[in-house]
Amino acid sequence: MANAKAVAEPSSPSLGKTGTGGGNPWLVLLAVSLGVIMVMLDGTVVGIANPVIQVELKASLSDLQWVTSGYLLALAVFLITAGKLGDLFGHKRVFLIGVTGFALSSVGIGLSQELADVIPGVSPVGALIGLRVLQGLFGALLQPAALALLRGAFPGEKLNQAMGAWGAIIGLSSAAGPIVGGVLVEKVSWETVFFINAPVGIVALIMGIFLIKENRVVQTFGRIDWLGVLLLSGAMFSLVWTIIKAPEWGWGDATTLTFIGAFVVLIALFIVWQSKAKQPLVPLSLFKNVSISIGTLLMMMVAFAMFGAMFFLGFFFQGVHGLSPLEAGLRMLPMSAGMIVASPLAGMAIGKLGPKITMAAGLLITACSMFLMSRLSIDASFIESGLPFVLLAFGLSPVFVGATEIIVGNAPVELSGVAGGVQQSAMQVGGALGTAILGAVMAGEIADKLPGYLGPAAQGVPPEQLTLLEKAAAFGMAPPGLPEVVTNAVHNSFMDGMHLAFLVSTGVAVLTALLTMFVKAGRKSEGAPVHVG
Repeated sequence: MANAKAVAEPSSPSLGKTGTGGGNPWLVLLAVSLGVIMVMLDGTVVGIANPVIQVELKASLSDLQWVTSGYLLALAVFLITAGKLGDLFGHKRVFLIGVTGFALSSVGIGLSQELADVIPGVSPVGALIGLRVLQGLFGALLQPAALALLRGAFPGEKLNQAMGAWGAIIGLSSAAGPIVGGVLVEKVSWETVFFINAPVGIVALIMGIFLIKENRVVQTFGRIDWLGVLLLSGAMFSLVWTIIKAPEWGWGDATTLTFIGAFVVLIALFIVWQSKAKQPLVPLSLFKNVSISIGTLLMMMVAFAMFGAMFFLGFFFQGVHGLSPLEAGLRMLPMSAGMIVASPLAGMAIGKLGPKITMAAGLLITACSMFLMSRLSIDASFIESGLPFVLLAFGLSPVFVGATEIIVGNAPVELSGVAGGVQQSAMQVGGALGTAILGAVMAGEIADKLPGYLGPAAQGVPPEQLTLLEKAAAFGMAPPGLPEVVTNAVHNSFMDGMHLAFLVSTGVAVLTALLTMFVKAGRKSEGAPVHVG
C-alpha cells in the first residue's frame, strides 16, 4: 500500500468553534463518553462482584487477579497499536468497532457458565478470564480513539474544559457503577453487571454513527508497521506477564528472569527498528518532548498507587466489614460522586494555573487520602471511609485531566491516536504493576502477621492449613465454622496487609508529585493535519 499521507484541508471560518474534527464538539463528547462509560462501569462493578464470583465459581485469589490482570494485559499489549490503527484508518471507525466488540464480549462474560457447559475442558472461571482478555482488546480500540476524537473536535483553548466535562461524565458513570452493581449482584446475579454493557453499547453505537464525523483531512491508507506491532506486543506481554506471575514464581526464578530478559531484548529491538522504519508504529521523536516522556511515567506511577491499593477495598468491605454488595457500593460512592464535581474544577484549575501546580496539589491530596486509608479501622464508619474517598476524588481528577492535556496535548495532532494509546498503556501497565507488587507486599505481610495473631493456637495448626488460612486472609474472609480467635486473626492480618499497601501507595503519590515539576502544558494548536480512513 501507499505510504500514509495527511493533507490538511483549508480551514473554514467555523472550524475555530468546532475544532478540526467537524460536527458539534459537545455532541462528540457525549457520544464518545457513552462508549467509555462501559469501560468505567466494568471497572467499578467488577470490584463489587469479585467476592460473589469467588464464592460461586470457587475462584482462587490468583483467578480473581486474572479477572483484573487479564483485562489489563490485553489493554497494555494492544493500546498503542490500537491508537496507530485509529491514526491510519479513522478514529471513528476504530471507536465504533471497539464499542461493538466490548459490548458483545461483556454479554459473553455474563454467559461464561453456559459457555463452559458446552466447551469441553473449559471451566466457568477460565471462560470468564478468556472473555475478559477479549474485552480488553476491544477496550484498547475504544479508549485511544475516544481521546483522539476529542482532540480533533475541540479547539485548543477549549480542550481543558472538554477534559473536565469528560471527567465529570466518567465520574458520574463511576458513581453509578457501585450502586447499580451492588443492586444487581445482591438482588439478581453477578452476571447482570456485565449484561448492563449491552444497552449502553447500543446507544453509544447509534450516537457514534450519527453524531461523530471523521477528521476532515484526506489521507491514503497507510502501511501498518507489523514488525513494530509484533516486537512491541511481545515486549509488553513479557513485561506484564512477568509482573503478574513473578510473585508466584519468585523474582529470582529462572522463568521470571527469562521473561525479563525477553522484555529487554524485544524492547531494544523495537527501539532500533522504530529508528529505521519509514512509518514507525511509535515515532521516537514523540518522546523527545520531555513533557510526554515524564507524563507517561507519571501516569504509570499514579495507576500503580490507585489500582494496586483499591483492588483490596471490595474484600475489606464485604469480607472483613461484613457489608452486602449494595452496602459496599454505597461506601465507595463518595469517591465516584466526588469526581463529578472535581473533574470540571480540575479542568478550570489547569487552564488558569497550568498543569504543574494543579497536578502536584492533586497528588499531595491523593497521598493524604492513601495515608488516611492506611489508618482505617476494622469497623470503620461511613464517614471514616468516606472522607479519604472524597479526598481521592479531588486528588486524582487533576492528575487524569492534566495527564491527557500533557501527553495528548503535547503530541502532534496527526499522532494523537498513538499518544492516547501511550497514555492508556502506561495506565494499564502501572495498574498491573500495582496489583501484582502491592498484592505480593500484602501477602507477605499477612504471612508474617497471621501466626502472631493466632498466638499459641498457631503451634497446633499444620503447615498446609496455615497456608490455606493465609490464602483466606488475602480475601479478608475466614472460612465458616472456625473459632472466633482464628476469624479475628484472619481479619487483623488482612488489615495489616491492606494498611501496608496503602502506605506504599502514599509514598508513590508523593514521589509522583515531584515529577509534575518537569512538565508543561500542551500546545494549543489548531488546523493541524490529522489522519482519517
